[in-house]
Amino acid sequence: MILSLLKAFVIGGVLCLAAQLILDKTSLTPARILVIYVISGVALYAIGLYKPFSEWAGSGATVPLSGFGSTLAEGVRKAVDENGLAGIFTGALTSSSGGIAGAIVFSYLASLVFKTKSK
Repeated sequence: MILSLLKAFVIGGVLCLAAQLILDKTSLTPARILVIYVISGVALYAIGLYKPFSEWAGSGATVPLSGFGSTLAEGVRKAVDENGLAGIFTGALTSSSGGIAGAIVFSYLASLVFKTKSK
């Protein structure tokens, strides 16, 4: 168990380090880096590489934004298989709704605990 936790921490850290280096060394904005990570997760899922990577890396690959992109792609694929082309519009939200709801709830709770400071 300790080894899998360490591996997840290292893989997640490497993904975050790469994003930070891109942010520091290029003129890309955080929003563009976010989009790059999500699209890379979708693309890697589409060519069949992200699922084996996430099984090997555990939460280190599923928690960052590339994992979110992979989740969106998987949800769309499943919904298209079940509902046809209408699944393109519903699959992504269905597969990621738990994560989105969690982010909203915990962000709200954090806003109640911490006070922001204006610059």
